[in-house]
Amino acid sequence: MLGIIKERIHQGFRTLNYPHALPTLSARYRGKPVIAAGACPTGCTACQQACPTQAICLQGQREQGEGIALDTGRCLFCGACAQACPRQAITFTREHRVASPTREGLIITNTSPALPKRTATRDLAMFARSLKFRQVSAGGCGACEADCNVLGTLSYDMAHFGLDFVASPRHADGLVVTGAVSENMRAALLDTYAATPEPRVVLAVGSCACSGGLFATSNECHNGVASLLPVDMYVPGCPPNPWSILDAMLCIAWHKRFPHAEKGA
Repeated sequence: MLGIIKERIHQGFRTLNYPHALPTLSARYRGKPVIAAGACPTGCTACQQACPTQAICLQGQREQGEGIALDTGRCLFCGACAQACPRQAITFTREHRVASPTREGLIITNTSPALPKRTATRDLAMFARSLKFRQVSAGGCGACEADCNVLGTLSYDMAHFGLDFVASPRHADGLVVTGAVSENMRAALLDTYAATPEPRVVLAVGSCACSGGLFATSNECHNGVASLLPVDMYVPGCPPNPWSILDAMLCIAWHKRFPHAEKGA
């Protein structure tokens, strides 16, 4: 026992003072994408063809405007588009704060703000500093689930924010849903939502939960959570970084005291 105590003293304080201090992420981490101004003036479709989930739309194909629109709700953050673009019009930053309260907020263009306002679209003041989630894997591969699970570890320590995962939806304030919502999990997800007391919140975590991801065209999936339940916060990524998930939770639980959600960085 004395040896364990000595080692803990030697290790020191490991929990990051988030959000007052932001994490230092790996140089290989791909966060929020940025579209360069005046991107793709030649109408090149290399990025669009390289995207495995059809997350890229050339705005010239829309009603007006030029350039690129990248739907992070469908994006796998694989970087194939950035590698394919001969003009480097698309780059991935190390910004982990990628959540949005609306599906439209996940679409990035060359006029998108660096960090938009990310507060929920309805008043959730009653959840301030105490928010319990039931996590539902609705056909997920396990990656998003693992990054949710790691939030309880020493570095992230979600509990000191008043956040926690609980075993029963009857003890929860909301759901964290991962996966593309397969047909086999549809009824289970709806039953879990019905068992969660009102008012309740829903987080769609991962590209599959946001849009169906790679499985968006499958007859066995429901193209994400929003096709069945109202979503309060979308967290894109495949999988999202744990800091991205924690940030989205804080945008709800600490929305009155969380400057990163209200005003940006």
